[in-house]
Amino acid sequence: MQKSSTTCIIHPAKIDDAPAIAAMLGALASEIGDEDRFCTSTETVIQHGFGKMPLFHSLIAEQGEETLGLALFFPVYSTTMATPGLYVQDLWVARAARGTGVGKRLLARAALQGADMWGATYLGLTVYADNPKAARFYKALGFDIFTSENPMRLTRRSFIDLKDIE
Repeated sequence: MQKSSTTCIIHPAKIDDAPAIAAMLGALASEIGDEDRFCTSTETVIQHGFGKMPLFHSLIAEQGEETLGLALFFPVYSTTMATPGLYVQDLWVARAARGTGVGKRLLARAALQGADMWGATYLGLTVYADNPKAARFYKALGFDIFTSENPMRLTRRSFIDLKDIE
């Protein structure tokens, strides 16, 4: 892999890209130690990303026949800032393409697409605490860490129990 992203093409994912999206998400899960919780498949990518009401958007970076990276994101809204934004759920770049600008270009294109599609004025994401290289990458781009916020998640049985309250 050359150390330039000039010949890298970034395009919105199409339904035919679902197997590649699932594979890249699987590679990301493996790299960050989430393989035991990983459930994404080509079928779930098609269902949730390309169905009647898509729940996310994806961008793919390619160079020739080689897939270099993925950005998966969706709209969010800040009541504090009173403006829409986008949340990047997953950003993955192939090891051989890291340091070439592919990740930066994927984020830039996601920001542009979010701004064009729903008026996004900010971008949010989460970095694993044990991934200092990613944290440095995002800080170099100007991302701020909000130590006053603690992401929380309700899953599985607790989610079902909450739904049953009503």
